[in-house]
Amino acid sequence: MNTTTATAPGYTLGQLVLYMLRLGTFGFGGPVALVGYMHRDLVEQRPWLSEDDYREGLALAQMMPGPLAAQLGIYLGHVHYHIIGATLAGIAFVLPSFLMVVALGWAYAHFGGLSWMQAVFYGVGAAVVGIIAMSAYKLTTKTVGKNRLLWAIYLTLAIVTVLTESEIAWLFIAGGLINWLVVAPPKWLSKSGLNAVATAQVPVASGVLSGFDWPLLAQIGLFFTKAGAFVFGSGLAIVPFLYGGVVTEHHWLNDKQFVDAVAVAMITPGPVVITVGFIGYLVAGFAGACVAALGTFLPCYLFTVLPAPYFKKYGKLPAVKAFVDGITAAAVGAITGSVIVIARRSIVDWPTILLALATVLLLWRFKKLQEPIIVIAAALIGLAVYPLIHTHGF
Repeated sequence: MNTTTATAPGYTLGQLVLYMLRLGTFGFGGPVALVGYMHRDLVEQRPWLSEDDYREGLALAQMMPGPLAAQLGIYLGHVHYHIIGATLAGIAFVLPSFLMVVALGWAYAHFGGLSWMQAVFYGVGAAVVGIIAMSAYKLTTKTVGKNRLLWAIYLTLAIVTVLTESEIAWLFIAGGLINWLVVAPPKWLSKSGLNAVATAQVPVASGVLSGFDWPLLAQIGLFFTKAGAFVFGSGLAIVPFLYGGVVTEHHWLNDKQFVDAVAVAMITPGPVVITVGFIGYLVAGFAGACVAALGTFLPCYLFTVLPAPYFKKYGKLPAVKAFVDGITAAAVGAITGSVIVIARRSIVDWPTILLALATVLLLWRFKKLQEPIIVIAAALIGLAVYPLIHTHGF
């Protein structure tokens, strides 16, 4: 099937968009599961795309900043239907979960003061710490391995994240540059061009909507566009970055609201990064949700569409790979540091300690256990335990 790209596609654009809508609506299990579903459905079962098409898309998605599954979906739309295919496939994949988190944001804003909702997030917040801890462990073993330089970059970012409780974006780029200079010397610099791409994404989503709080929407657009440009390795990489900006710098949300926002991303299908829609809604209503989502996903869209035609030629250059390895190690270090930062807020008593530990043990023991199941169980435990501990309520 390797000639698929050169011949007429065996499917319509409408069929692909419907598939992406369905995957975005029912695709639980995180980025690794989602990219697995795409391979099974689009390469093995249908087959609409060739193995080569899929592998190239996956390699590009792993290399560029942005949520893995969303970028792969955008690339697969680009294979036969180019810009229009990439655009519609990306929107179809992200839209269902965006609408879900906006609805949850509305419910949270209107009913967040109710004790039952606090009880749910009491349990879920602790489980989220366990989920992120296991993700950090898996990413560390997979991306850092035994490479001493990558370990140094990783540990530096982990320590900085814990100490500052925020994300320092330029350290990501520094990690990539250091690894590039050591692994693939400067003669490759002129060919890689990735450094310029990674730093070129400046605010593009501000002021999309008129008639609202323009200064706030512009701030949201700027911040989330910057965040979207540095989500390397996994959707969870955005968590420490968002915490630094949303809680520490801008004070848009408090600690508890932020952890709840991450929890919402865990219990909805689609990309984890969609939590930005929930955060945007809490900050500035529906307009805030739209601007936050657009700001986050626009860089990932551009990082996929712009290099797609050239990726076959330049994707395997040693300089490009070394740069990406360094940035990925930095991102995973930041995720690991964020586990400690978020745990300080969510782990507040013995039940939450036990919940977080139980989550880690379950994910360790049962490799195929889906995270939404744990989150739902934690919510039920929270409903049962929270009233017993907080007898006075709120």
